[in-house]
Amino acid sequence: MAAIVLACGRAAGSKGLPALAEMPGVEVHTVPSRPGKPEVDGLLATLDGRRLVVIGRDADLAAVVLRLLRTDNLADVPVGFVPTSPDSDVAATWEMQTAAGRAVEVALNGEADRVPLVRDDNGGVLVGLGTIGPVRGVGYCDDTRVLRGPAKLVQVTPLPGAGLRVSVRHRGLFDRREQVTAGRSFEIGCLPTKVVRDGVVHERPQKRWNWYRHTEDLRLIRGL
Repeated sequence: MAAIVLACGRAAGSKGLPALAEMPGVEVHTVPSRPGKPEVDGLLATLDGRRLVVIGRDADLAAVVLRLLRTDNLADVPVGFVPTSPDSDVAATWEMQTAAGRAVEVALNGEADRVPLVRDDNGGVLVGLGTIGPVRGVGYCDDTRVLRGPAKLVQVTPLPGAGLRVSVRHRGLFDRREQVTAGRSFEIGCLPTKVVRDGVVHERPQKRWNWYRHTEDLRLIRGL
């Protein structure tokens, strides 16, 4: 299957890249970690019906998907992902291969499924796991209040159907509950706290945050 492959960051040193580049119809480009407009947009303009494959971390996939969103290519481009970490939250969420050889095979030859893409009000996307906390505030998943007061951690992941899954982990010696809710959006107002998107810490503590399902889905290549 014809594809443009982006080897991100440390993935550029992979021993398998030369063999991958010799495959018919496969074009390999090495790019920095979390590539942006200068590295991605020009390549998107040359796809011409080919699929796009990202080799790297969850944050690298999120950066490339953001460029697809910004260039209005989200609905048209199938995206394969070869995670360089066995702990990839994207792979865990969507039951994807993490063994390099098998993941490459699926990314190049598999069928694309439409899966929810989660966005935020700060101009980013979430493809694997987002966390907020420790936190004290009020949070809602759609119209359901899921937090009032303190919590050890709030976790958000994409979810088939509804759009996203919200898990609130409570803190305290005798209070170790986990509350799980599904919906289309999650918003919180809180004391300033840390927000992490796909393994990347937001540059400033946040008092408000909103994750929500985008109107278009991501075409993620998950299996043969």
